[in-house]
Amino acid sequence: MAEAESEEATVSPTEKAAAAKAGAAKKAAPESKPLVDNSDGTITDPNTDLIWKKKDAWLDTEKFYTWQAHREYVDKVNKEKFAGYDNWRIPTKAEAGTLVDKTGTKQCEDKNGTMFPLDPIFDAGCVPNTWISECSDEQIIRYDLKNGVDTVYPGKDIWASMRLVSKPGETAATIGEAPAKQPEPAAEKVETGKATKPAPAVAKSASGKSVPRPVKRKLSDEDKAVLKARAKAWAAEKKK
Repeated sequence: MAEAESEEATVSPTEKAAAAKAGAAKKAAPESKPLVDNSDGTITDPNTDLIWKKKDAWLDTEKFYTWQAHREYVDKVNKEKFAGYDNWRIPTKAEAGTLVDKTGTKQCEDKNGTMFPLDPIFDAGCVPNTWISECSDEQIIRYDLKNGVDTVYPGKDIWASMRLVSKPGETAATIGEAPAKQPEPAAEKVETGKATKPAPAVAKSASGKSVPRPVKRKLSDEDKAVLKARAKAWAAEKKK
């Protein structure tokens, strides 16, 4: 009993507080629900309500696609109304990021036999990259499912596979046209209890005309010395 009391006494209040805080954070963190195989070639993520095509474009067609040609595959899947859906599209960066396993426990095998952090509920032999909706003809962006990084490429001769996603309630895709940009999740607003208003860029003079606001800058010791010398010279001049 004495030994137990001695060991407990060696734990500082700071350490106890840190442990309690870590325990509370762990308890508060929501547990992810497992993905569901719908047995129709689709996977449902109950955490996001997204429905993913189980096979990527490579497994489906044994072809890679440039960004300019990606609509060929998206239109094909929507024309077929795969699994009863006609609103298949490429994911946003945030949606693609939900596929990357961050627990370090789930691994899927790609076409080269390399394991990468994707839930093995998806078919093996796939390609660990996808086009994302942030990509455009002006900026070619490919998302890497191996490390959760989106990369901008300078040229257009870049090839990739695709992970198509659908969401109940979204409108059907228009064949031959890019789907509307999907909005990113809104950032959580923090109420401070006091509204702040940015200062206007210009001020108004007595005449009502706009005049630039003076810009404050930190003076060096050398600048201060010069200004002081000018002030003394001006004071001496005024005495004459």
